[in-house]
Amino acid sequence: MKFIEVALGIDIGGTNTDVGLVDAFGCIYDKRNIPTNSCEPADALFDRLFGAYREMVAGGEHHYRLIGIGIGAPNGNYYRGTVEHPPNLSWDVVNVVDIVKRHMKEPCILTNDANAAALGEMVFGAARGMKDFVEITLGTGLGSGIVVNGQLVYGHDGFAGEIGHTVVEPMGRRCACGKLGCLEAYASATGIVNTVKGLLRLESNRTNPLGEIPSVSLSSKLIYDAARAGNPVALEAFEFTGRMLGEGMANTVAHLNPEAIIFFGGLALAGDLLFKPTARHLEKNVFTVYKGKTKLLPSQLPERDAAVLGASALVFSSV
Repeated sequence: MKFIEVALGIDIGGTNTDVGLVDAFGCIYDKRNIPTNSCEPADALFDRLFGAYREMVAGGEHHYRLIGIGIGAPNGNYYRGTVEHPPNLSWDVVNVVDIVKRHMKEPCILTNDANAAALGEMVFGAARGMKDFVEITLGTGLGSGIVVNGQLVYGHDGFAGEIGHTVVEPMGRRCACGKLGCLEAYASATGIVNTVKGLLRLESNRTNPLGEIPSVSLSSKLIYDAARAGNPVALEAFEFTGRMLGEGMANTVAHLNPEAIIFFGGLALAGDLLFKPTARHLEKNVFTVYKGKTKLLPSQLPERDAAVLGASALVFSSV
């Protein structure tokens, strides 16, 4: 009987949790999506999650040998195996690795979701062959994973790499974290929506078609569509977002001297609308010795599978 060696990749989200069986080449043999039920205790989620795993291995056409379990989670701590005060989950501090051990004997590795995305990029995506790069996830917020000399940077306490919460505008916008002027408050899907709302309050923009959209319905996708159609407010918003992101990345380059900065997530799908102003402002603000040396690249991970690939990469990068 032939067995396929796989990792179990798990991505825990505030609304849904993805789980999949992935081999060392990034082939996903089975994948399930289950509701996280964020108000329930963590034990309840993992009871359902490993029920889904048992269905996958029992009902498939292949025979699997599980070599490990990788988990990406908000505020996941690699050192302690814990998820600590996660946004959108009512878990407080939960030792996830201990819970998994009650279900499975295979080794389990946990980290935060942005770190998992960085490993996924290194094992399966645009960072294959790289030892020094930064992964930036541009969604509702701005997450980041830092790889130096082929290793993820976790820092002293397991929470290194929060580039989204570096201050780029002292006393600026209030971030979801409570601080003022974080990069995330400007360079994210939420940030660009707030930029457009601010621009629409200007007298010169009062008749812009974007102003006809109810404030609660305005989204980064609608802004992207408007920019593609030549809407001046949308174009100005992308220019401003790229400026803030480029200036923030200039600081990141000075700290880390990465080969590349790789962008993943919904906002990164805007392509040149975001990449061109970001590259221009990066080069304008970066220290002279770094000019022209850092590549800005789109992710090569398929968006619908990226979370599971990233979580499984935790296993394959450790064996």
